[in-house]
Amino acid sequence: MDKVMSVDKAIENIKDGATIMIGGFGGNGSPHYVIDALAKKGVKNLTLICNDAGQAGFGSGVFVRNGQVGKMYVSIIGPNPEAVKNYAEGKFELVLIPQGSLAEMIRAGGYGLGGVLTKTGLGTLIEEGKQKITVKGEEYLLEEALQADFALIFASRVDRSGNASFHGSARAHSPSMAFAAKYTIVEAEEIVEVGQIDPNHVNTPGVLIDAIVLSGGN
Repeated sequence: MDKVMSVDKAIENIKDGATIMIGGFGGNGSPHYVIDALAKKGVKNLTLICNDAGQAGFGSGVFVRNGQVGKMYVSIIGPNPEAVKNYAEGKFELVLIPQGSLAEMIRAGGYGLGGVLTKTGLGTLIEEGKQKITVKGEEYLLEEALQADFALIFASRVDRSGNASFHGSARAHSPSMAFAAKYTIVEAEEIVEVGQIDPNHVNTPGVLIDAIVLSGGN
């Protein structure tokens, strides 16, 4: 099945209020072409699940700058001063999650788990309002699984059926997000024919990919 399409076709079902996961780290390894198209579309009140708030006008920071964010689940916002300012002004809701916990919560969402148990955050503000569970005399926080309506990820090479190979920062959360979202869009630096990617180099199988967009649209 050929899943290659235009960026407008790929994002046509993303509406106001959608929950979206965005792969990458600090905006690096994120699908910038898809992000820009979605920003231009003007959808608002988005719930974003990503490693961080990107940088000013870069990565998920594009949505922050445009005022399209209603809520963010991230591990850090400091590298993006616009996100810090907007949050301080009450322009969006923020859920800060330790980075390792965030990664596992996304993975749990994709693998059908209810959540993960961790000691990270015990005795800090992170534990407020969360369930504590004792296992073999040890206390843990229950961090509930995260899922999304859409995942936006970037891959260096993708074949026409969606088998994807990542490089560098693009690996940050992207494979797990493809599992945890109902609909996954992958932006590809290069699109090749089925069979041209060594199976040993496939990081995410095509069965998890719903739409493929060529970076830049050419």
